[in-house]
Amino acid sequence: MSEAEYWEVPEFRDGALLERGDPTFLHGMIQAQLGSCFLLLRQHGFRPAISASHILRPGLIRIPDVAVHQGMPTMPHPDCPPYVAIKVLSADDRMTAIVGKMREYRDFGVAHAWVVDPELQALYVFDPDGLHQVLSLQIPEFGITLTPQQIFEV
Repeated sequence: MSEAEYWEVPEFRDGALLERGDPTFLHGMIQAQLGSCFLLLRQHGFRPAISASHILRPGLIRIPDVAVHQGMPTMPHPDCPPYVAIKVLSADDRMTAIVGKMREYRDFGVAHAWVVDPELQALYVFDPDGLHQVLSLQIPEFGITLTPQQIFEV
């Protein structure tokens, strides 16, 4: 089967469908809140999208909960990395799968790969040393800090 046949399917890797979590209303509210935070940062050229398919490589389609590009991608399903990729955890997410997904985003060239846990109101970054809980999400090169209050004020 080809990638083109799977655009309506959540995620795809090398001929296999990938399971995705079951997002709740709270999950969707956090996605919207994060997108709104980045809409307010347009002076940096940020363009957020919620649940948009990205082609990480031939045969690998991922859907970040929130993808933030600098500028507008030229394709409906971008094959260029977003500047920020955010995974909002669902209750049935497995940490092994999350770490693997974050590694794929970093390998794709995503500068900032973040995980947000709406149930615990916890924030994580994935960097070359792995996944780490943090007190805020930062883009230091732009002087941007997103606090738990900004993200979880739903």
